[in-house]
Amino acid sequence: MAGGENLGNAEIDYDGDNSKGDITVKVICLGDSAVGKSKLVERFLLDGYKPQQLSTYALSLFRYPTKVENESVVVDFWDTAGQEMFQSMHPSYYHQAHACVLVFDATRKITYKNLTVWYQELRQYRPDIPVLCAANKIDANMEVTKKSFAFSQKNNIPLYYVSASDGTNVVKLFHDAIQAAVKYKKNPTDITDQIMEELDRI
Repeated sequence: MAGGENLGNAEIDYDGDNSKGDITVKVICLGDSAVGKSKLVERFLLDGYKPQQLSTYALSLFRYPTKVENESVVVDFWDTAGQEMFQSMHPSYYHQAHACVLVFDATRKITYKNLTVWYQELRQYRPDIPVLCAANKIDANMEVTKKSFAFSQKNNIPLYYVSASDGTNVVKLFHDAIQAAVKYKKNPTDITDQIMEELDRI
């Protein structure tokens, strides 16, 4: 993780801003095993970023400082670290998430079919957060970029054709996810999130 910051097993509060006055947002990645979720995040962050294992949740956390419209933002990318092998995530994975990147492998049809399962579980915990969908590994099958996918159209989710191997569209995918997360945090539509935002202003 950047800067060698060690979060240990500490709870992370996404309701308020951090001590530096930065906005902190949580972006989660969902999808079947081996679709390339970790590789996509690592590709976006490039060198110098190492995942911090949070043993409490059995997941990896990548912390990324950036700016959105001249405002300092700290982004925590949460990665499943193998939990998805159980076909379900612990509720803590979804807690206070501000955006989600759903990933499938363009070379494996079953990973696309399973998007519906992941999406349904996500909506149980986070009914209103923005979602982006990524068709990964297009470098192995460029023909897939000529296809349209019913899942993204039906659920009105933007679809990105990406490659963790050569970097195609990876930066755009995560920049858009960060902007969507910040926008949602500032204007939450879920009543629980609205209450938390109001309490934070008191």
